[in-house]
This record gives sequence, C-alpha cells and structure tokens, in this order.
Amino acid sequence: MTEPLDVAKLQRRLAEFAAARNWQPFHTPKNLVSALSVEASELVEIFQWLTPEESTRVMDDPDSAPRVTDEVADVLAYLLQLCEVLGIDPLAALDAKIDRNERRFPAP
Repeated sequence: MTEPLDVAKLQRRLAEFAAARNWQPFHTPKNLVSALSVEASELVEIFQWLTPEESTRVMDDPDSAPRVTDEVADVLAYLLQLCEVLGIDPLAALDAKIDRNERRFPAP
C-alpha cells in the first residue's frame, strides 16, 4: 500500500531531487517565479486556440490529456518549490485567501 500524498511530502521530494543534482543555488525566488511563469504559459498554450466547449473536453483527448497533466504538474512543482524557499505554507495561504474573498465578495 502506498502512503497518501501530502504537500509537505511532495515538497521534501522536490527538495531532495534538487539537492541530489546540486540545483539549490539556482532555486532562488526570482528563478522559481520565472520558471513558474514559463510552465504556466506552456499550459496556456495548450488551450490557446480551443473554443470554450473544446477546452471543457481537453482531458478526453488522448493527445492533450497527458500534456495538460504534465504542465499542471510542472506549475505545481515550481509553486511548491517557491513556497518552500519563501517559507509560505501554501494551504494556509489559500485558506486565508478564500476567507478574504468570502468577505470581499459575499454571496447574494
């Protein structure tokens, strides 16, 4: 049986992966944000010329689905690495942001 995934465990795996390759000197906040932007752009590129209807079915396409999944993973990996470097708890940050948005945009 495999252990359930959690954010901290994934962040440790990413840190260990980078350390094994001596990549930490390159994982500055500036570089990680740049890489995050590039990966997000690669995700956008997949959807760029799709109609709204086509975009809702992108995961049904055997050619597009793995590309979308890989780009989502790349975006998440760089975001988690950025959070690790800056000392941000991504789940706590998201929870607090949702709280602020609920106050800012109350439901009708």
